[in-house]
Amino acid sequence: MALLSTTAMLLLAAPAAAQTEAPADEGLQDIIVTAQRQKETLQRAAIAVDVVQGSDLVDAGVTQMDRLGELAPSLTIQPTSTGNILFVRGVGNFTVSPNSDPAIAFNYDGIYVGRPTSTTGTFFDLERIEVLKGPQGTLYGRNATGGAINVIPAQPKIGEWSGYGTVSFANYKTVTGEGAINIPMGENGAMRIAGSIAHHDGYLRDDTADDKTHSLRVQLKAELTPTLTVRLAGDYSHTGGKGAGPTYQGHYAFNPASRQYQFIASGLPVSEGMFTPAAQAYRATIRAGTAGRNLDALGPTPFQDNSFYGANAEIAWDTGIGTLTVIPAWRYAKLNLLSSAAGFMYRQNETDEQYSLEARFQGNRIGMFDYTLGGYYYHERINAVTALSLSSAVSYLRPNYRTESWAPFGRLTAHLSDALRLVGGVRYTDDKKRFTGPTIAGAIVCTTVVAGVPTCPNAPLFPLATGPSALPFAFPPQGVPVLPIIVGGVPTGAIVARTDRLDNSRLANNKVTWRAAVEFDVAPQSLLYASFETGYRSGGFSPAQGFETFDPEYLDAYTIGSKNRFFGNRVQLNLEAFYWKYRDQQVNHVGLDLSGRTANFTQNIGRSTIKGAEVEARMLVTPTTLLSGNVQYLDATNKAFLYQQAVGTPGTPPPLTGCAVRLNANPTLYDVDCAGFQSYNSPKWTINLAAQQTFELGDYVIVAGADSQYKSSRNIGFSYLPEQRVDGDWLVNAQLSFGPADDRWSLAGFVRNIGNNRIPLGSSLHPTANILALTTSAPRTYGVRASAKF
Repeated sequence: MALLSTTAMLLLAAPAAAQTEAPADEGLQDIIVTAQRQKETLQRAAIAVDVVQGSDLVDAGVTQMDRLGELAPSLTIQPTSTGNILFVRGVGNFTVSPNSDPAIAFNYDGIYVGRPTSTTGTFFDLERIEVLKGPQGTLYGRNATGGAINVIPAQPKIGEWSGYGTVSFANYKTVTGEGAINIPMGENGAMRIAGSIAHHDGYLRDDTADDKTHSLRVQLKAELTPTLTVRLAGDYSHTGGKGAGPTYQGHYAFNPASRQYQFIASGLPVSEGMFTPAAQAYRATIRAGTAGRNLDALGPTPFQDNSFYGANAEIAWDTGIGTLTVIPAWRYAKLNLLSSAAGFMYRQNETDEQYSLEARFQGNRIGMFDYTLGGYYYHERINAVTALSLSSAVSYLRPNYRTESWAPFGRLTAHLSDALRLVGGVRYTDDKKRFTGPTIAGAIVCTTVVAGVPTCPNAPLFPLATGPSALPFAFPPQGVPVLPIIVGGVPTGAIVARTDRLDNSRLANNKVTWRAAVEFDVAPQSLLYASFETGYRSGGFSPAQGFETFDPEYLDAYTIGSKNRFFGNRVQLNLEAFYWKYRDQQVNHVGLDLSGRTANFTQNIGRSTIKGAEVEARMLVTPTTLLSGNVQYLDATNKAFLYQQAVGTPGTPPPLTGCAVRLNANPTLYDVDCAGFQSYNSPKWTINLAAQQTFELGDYVIVAGADSQYKSSRNIGFSYLPEQRVDGDWLVNAQLSFGPADDRWSLAGFVRNIGNNRIPLGSSLHPTANILALTTSAPRTYGVRASAKF
């Protein structure tokens, strides 16, 4: 549960509608969730789930996905320029590229959103966010092995005039705000209009790591008859600015004699970015892969101009024997961005369009049984135009992806007694995919060797261009593999090589996933539960020779937990233990394919055992003092993590990795073995602590609060290099607010990341220049917030 949640009396600026709470004098509030497709209190939901309320997001200043992990201890997030890489307890995505389905499903307003790039601009006017831990193989949209994030907007309130607004001003020229107005439309209908803005300058010295987002949502809800309710919704969001920005951590120099790599630190602060004069000067000291010279300055300046649209409906019909719910939805995204990525330029134009339809019937109790039956259909189209410049290498891709998925599902609960329940669920999923599109790749190779070192100081490098015809030097036409590079009529000693690829592939996967659970009410406010659930994530494609397809991945999850309230509902203690078996893990990485071309591809290379425990406690020490704590222990270790990479041409350096490297039985391949390492993005300890004190001043109250999070040492880079392992760190925030006891308005001051710790979040390796690029969290921010509602 989010640590900033508090009782109704302690909440001063809850912009979204409050969840169904117990009165303040009865102790801790109850939060209503729908994580199991039915309304129930969080304490009665026999599943592993964290909940963050809409007011928590406002208090914490969370406007995008990248900081949600501060409120949900099981969640680790790495922000990138094209989306967020999500991990739950060591299970997640290694990429946001469109050739892979998410391991952590993102569901917005009950709609599965297929692209991680389309999860921005949704964190406003929310009832809550639910973070489900473990495979979602029965009740939710498409299957996901690691978990699901359910973003649930506040719905129109029929027959009510109401609204709220909140705005914050902070350093880095930060302006964030959100608000909503609820308009009655007769006795049986209402409209709700909500919007948000989130603007701040760059957190890095080169003005990257900024935010320029604005969003709008409109909903109509009507009770057309006593048994039929219809809700229509549309939303729009736009993201501009420069986007996420990394900093040079250092680079690796290869010694051909010893066949070893040496790390050379950049000496730049983590706040530098890649476009300052100091960063550009450092870049000029780094060798440009096979080109036989040093790198040019990085450019042009990154930007993003991304728009997201959605429309959906929810139709609920009480048939007398149960409730039929139908959810049709459409979502569309148009991406136009230029990113500096891990020290190389990446240009992408992409359109994503998806249609989905879900229908489920929740039947009334028949004897001792409750049941839910449903079906789900999903169709997605992705069209992209991508240019990627690695200085000594370049790729131009025009991939097109098509996915069609359908799944019937069912769930049955047997009430063996008033206190004992057995639960079973099953889903059959059928996924069909198609991948088409051409790829043109080029490489610059210096053929002049001086003192044993390739040396071509006059050779050009690949600039970021729209295609081969826009390059400032001759590129081989199709069918011609190699051309010498001549500049100003003078040979440079380098050649440019071309490889072409045309993909046209189909793939079909299907799987039955299931869940079995037992629930027992030990006491009126004590629940004991245990479950077993299977997870599945569909296979896919890669535009890489020898690695064209990859298979599904699977996860088996065992969970046992207990949820308890004591001492007149003033103390809450929830316990959970889990044991997961993860196999055929899909891992995306950059390497040489069998044609010798640098490519991005996915392989089934992982198998791990994930086990641990979580303890969550809340205590209303006095009617005005709330303490909260959450401790997660996670033991996630790679039992197998073996992948292949091409050897390349004679003299090509071996793979740069902290793992064991050896030649495969096939002498054209290396085996890279990372077995035994702590899994990626899997801190052994995560601790969240919070305290909140209310001071009553007549008709007014002052609320002082502080919260912190600790994550222990962890690996934040795929290559498991020593420099990609970070030490444990603390993040501490504080807030002080003032307002009337009736909560009609409030004023607050806040400081986030008091220690100004730029916590390392992700470390990426440039695939040809061996640059290590680091992405960090926001620095210290401080400001004021004003809120009002009617």
